[in-house]
Amino acid sequence: MAVDSARFGGLFAVKSVDAHLEHVRREGRLRRAIGLFDLTALGLGAVIGTGIFVILGEAIGDSGPAIVLSFVLAAVTCAFSALSYSELASSIPVSGSAYTYAYATLGELLAWIIGWDLILEYGVSVAAVAVGWGQYLNSLLDTLFGWQLPDALSQPPGEGGIVNIPAAFLVLAITGVLILGVRESTRANSVMVVLKIVVLLLFIGLAFTAFNADNLTPFTPNGFSGVTTAAAVIFFAYIGFDAVSTSGEEVKRPARDLPLAIIGSLVIATVLYCVVAVAALGAYPWQKLNGAEAPLATVLSDGVGTSWGSGLISVGALIAITSVVLTILYGQTRIMYSMSRDGLVPKAFSRVSRRQTPAMATAIFGILIAVLAATVPLEIIFELVNIGTLFAFVIVNIGVIVLRRTRPDLERGFRVPGVPVVPIIGALLCFYLMKQLTIQTWLRFIIWLLVGLVIYFLYGRRHSRLQHGETVVTEES
Repeated sequence: MAVDSARFGGLFAVKSVDAHLEHVRREGRLRRAIGLFDLTALGLGAVIGTGIFVILGEAIGDSGPAIVLSFVLAAVTCAFSALSYSELASSIPVSGSAYTYAYATLGELLAWIIGWDLILEYGVSVAAVAVGWGQYLNSLLDTLFGWQLPDALSQPPGEGGIVNIPAAFLVLAITGVLILGVRESTRANSVMVVLKIVVLLLFIGLAFTAFNADNLTPFTPNGFSGVTTAAAVIFFAYIGFDAVSTSGEEVKRPARDLPLAIIGSLVIATVLYCVVAVAALGAYPWQKLNGAEAPLATVLSDGVGTSWGSGLISVGALIAITSVVLTILYGQTRIMYSMSRDGLVPKAFSRVSRRQTPAMATAIFGILIAVLAATVPLEIIFELVNIGTLFAFVIVNIGVIVLRRTRPDLERGFRVPGVPVVPIIGALLCFYLMKQLTIQTWLRFIIWLLVGLVIYFLYGRRHSRLQHGETVVTEES
């Protein structure tokens, strides 16, 4: 393997596509066991979470019945980045998602920054979502038995709790499933995805029995500005489809299946979201849903008249949250696995068990996130998930443009149409949404990145295999 000395040694050293693929060929130990169905379910598992169960109540006051358009607008915003993810995933079928794509296009420093960013995004989102699991569990227990876990043991600190035992239990249980094997994990997720879609379809069927077209007027009470404001809120109900791209080394036919799963999961989620919104608003006046904490349960109980509606939605939310925790924690461990294999973080994170999973990385993150979910108030840092995701989207869109120029000959299973215009639009849309976030969120994000830079210069750069010329191949080799 020839070493291209011009390609390493600096902060922006690039680990070429060929080097990534050669590295996987020589040292890859993950099992290629994921087919198209399970891969698409992975995307749906990450996207269809608590968002659809609560988002109507948060955004309906801005948009009114036109929230259907807000769902579409948010999906279109995501679609630009989804196209870029699809091209890079089919071109570089390696674990690591945006971290790997940045390493192959923009260099090691930016790869580290985005990898460090994804650690925050995935870890905090898993913890925050797990906290919601305990709340829905209590709601279901109350509906079925008239009894709940005490707040001290089921709520996060800051909301009347001391330690959130259900949240910690969920994260640790999912950690165990992930350690068992990728086939077992994806199959479990696929079952949960089918179940939560069944719950949503049942909701749609029940809601349409009480449909009244008069509830959809006026359609845009606050004009188009209300639609766009609601879209900015709804956007975050779509976060998670990028988790599909972390599975590059474990997909049987990555060049074909990764783009299909990324785009397919986004399309399916959008259609489902829009139909749920139409059914809900047709069955119940939107003004009464404004601010509702459990809008779908409210529609069933007050609009349709089903006494068991709250229980149904609680079951759906529990399944949805469990699926989200599984897919996002899966994605985080694969990113750390890739960073460790490159030498940027300790080798322990890339150790693979006999079941061909990064068991050590999974166990370490599972325990850390369980502690975070059980003991730390998450309201302050939750918006960091949003800014972290958008930043990753920006890097991926730029990466498509760079790779088209540096490797025009590269075999691509999917090609973004209209390059560079489409990726530029995707990046600009992400910048626009990032501008809507508070200055406090930006400051916390910058502090997190600065901490990451300190770690990089103290450890990552010194141990980087690329900086030592170990993993670089020439484009001709």
